[in-house]
Amino acid sequence: MKQYQVGIIGATGMVGQRLALLLENHPWFRVVCVAASSRSAGKTYEEAVKNRWAFQDKPIPAAIAKLMVLDASEVEAVSSQVDFVFCAVDMKKDEIRALEELYAKTETPVISNNSANRLAPDVPMMIPEINGDHAKIIDVQRKRLGTKAGFIAVKPNCSIQSYVPALWPLMDFEPETVIACTYQAISGAGKTFETWPEMVDNVIPYIGGEDEKSETEPLKVLGSIKDDQIVDAKKPLISAQCLRVACLDGHMAAVSVKFKIKPTMEQILDRWANTKTQIADLDLPSAPKQFLTYFEDPSRPQTRLDRDLENGMGISIGRLRKDPVMDYKFVCLSHNTLRGAAGGGVLSAEYLCKMGYIPHKNI
Repeated sequence: MKQYQVGIIGATGMVGQRLALLLENHPWFRVVCVAASSRSAGKTYEEAVKNRWAFQDKPIPAAIAKLMVLDASEVEAVSSQVDFVFCAVDMKKDEIRALEELYAKTETPVISNNSANRLAPDVPMMIPEINGDHAKIIDVQRKRLGTKAGFIAVKPNCSIQSYVPALWPLMDFEPETVIACTYQAISGAGKTFETWPEMVDNVIPYIGGEDEKSETEPLKVLGSIKDDQIVDAKKPLISAQCLRVACLDGHMAAVSVKFKIKPTMEQILDRWANTKTQIADLDLPSAPKQFLTYFEDPSRPQTRLDRDLENGMGISIGRLRKDPVMDYKFVCLSHNTLRGAAGGGVLSAEYLCKMGYIPHKNI
């Protein structure tokens, strides 16, 4: 495949830095442009992040260290250099929505880590293994935007990416009610223990807006396209509580489920092991070989042991057992800055390129 020239908007933040690392030796994508706020614009990338580089065990990628950081608001200057952009900016939602549409209208596809456009009915919110086919809505979005190539695709909130993959193979058993309590790492707030010492030996039982996202976004992921829009699934009804815990990386969820058609435990384990994903035959560079992995050991999954499963793109599940109030309960884990953020965005971009939604420009 001919390499795509790509840009990272919001390249100096934690997700932007993670994108820089993931794309360093990517076989399909080459980073030719980095952009951030006006505070960083005019500096080299190395200068802009040297006092805030979050990955002390990994150096700043040499290929982009000397790139000059552009102002993300200079849309034409960025879009003229790239086939598409990844976007992970820290701005108000209405500003993000406007910025992403500006890029799309320059015929530059936007793969977004931001929440601003997630619930738009013609914007695919993708976990490619589960709902890659939602990309078909892009044609409808392009009509709204008046574009031929430009569009916006988003990834879901990091909090849902452990338990939604576990629920997805079970949907034909019609899960009716789900209770999910998530235990979310500090990197989800863009922090490390050095920058957030208050989190050492601490749990905070509130993450702004996270409960609501964790209850609503799964329904869009599990929904379907009808009448030129993505229609949410009607079930399950989800109740979520999201806690910030003293862990660097890895979001865990404790989940209880009530089904309309109650499966056996053996059926659940079989689905987790054998359900074929929508990308199974596409040979995408970032795709995990095994999407879902179940651990028989009752002490697993653990964040330190299992968050890097399948290069951080696999989902770990454990402790499936009967629930005295619901039907079953289990625990699941995903890497929040890989599967849940930058890695999920890269995988979505790979899928969209493979399926022909992202063309090469004549740059």
